[in-house]
Amino acid sequence: MTKARGERDNSATASRRHDVSTGGIAGRCAADSLGHRMRALVVTNMYPSEAEPALGSFVRDQVEALRRLPDVEVEVFAFRAGGTSYLRAAAELRRRHGREAFDVVHAHFGLSAWTALAGPRAPLVVTLHGTDVRHPRSGPTSLAALGLVTLPAAVSASLAALVPGAGRRRPVAVLPCGVDLERFRPLPRPEARVQLGLDPERPFVLFPADPRRPEKRRDRAAALAGRETELVTLGHVDPDEMPLWINAANAVVVPSEREGFGLATLEALACDVPVLATPVGIAPLALAGIDGTLCAHFERGAWRAALAPHLAAADPRVVGRARAELFSADRMALRVAAVWRALAAASAA
Repeated sequence: MTKARGERDNSATASRRHDVSTGGIAGRCAADSLGHRMRALVVTNMYPSEAEPALGSFVRDQVEALRRLPDVEVEVFAFRAGGTSYLRAAAELRRRHGREAFDVVHAHFGLSAWTALAGPRAPLVVTLHGTDVRHPRSGPTSLAALGLVTLPAAVSASLAALVPGAGRRRPVAVLPCGVDLERFRPLPRPEARVQLGLDPERPFVLFPADPRRPEKRRDRAAALAGRETELVTLGHVDPDEMPLWINAANAVVVPSEREGFGLATLEALACDVPVLATPVGIAPLALAGIDGTLCAHFERGAWRAALAPHLAAADPRVVGRARAELFSADRMALRVAAVWRALAAASAA
């Protein structure tokens, strides 16, 4: 039987809740300083490109946040998903990086773990994002790879719980990507609407997801808007434009059936824009106690009542940015770097 990389050296803790602190992990690895600049290789099948600027933008945001740390160096190996691309990518990864020295290899998306296994010999982390686990075809294949990696991770505690043996037979880290607070920030609503060529007066609600993904439940957003309210649906929008759309909207609606994490809710909060969401992913924790938001199972009457004051206001806002800061890309990068250092130190011991 093939043994997982560094199986005995896992030092990250399983989490059964959304804990945004890094204190526990960082404290354990404080004495394990490597004494040199951490070098990591990120392997992923979702990363922005000129053709697909929105693909995996959250992975890119995490990589950039990690690169801002003074003692971390990150290389990225990105490839297109689909069919035999994983085998071709594995061969290219081995050719390009197989003889290089890295302290850790980190794959994003479950199937990418199979490609990463062909790379440099180093502790291997794989972050699960949701679809990779729940998809009827990719799910079993993604989960099968977890037995060969040093540390499985997930973007939320609820997703981590889907890993076989999580918290019982093996640790599973909770490593969200986080929200880019530099990009997502409050902007004057009239200015955002002018830049997008929108009617400066007409209210609308924003559905910030790809409508082709059934679990995002655009049908619920359409039912909420009805004939009375304009609904703007975004698919593949350039990430640099997304803050404009959020700030231009009277409210953001996230009526998903399920979420791996639910970054759209945090992006709206970072802009101080009202958000209505179902209680999945990060939403219950992110929205708790914030006036003007709603976290509830979808029921049109209740959601319409919560939405009404935002449609009537000229510039509806909530006090949400401080909550989003708890899940910033920079803060989550510290969490990831702490896990990397702990694994690398244990591997070197």
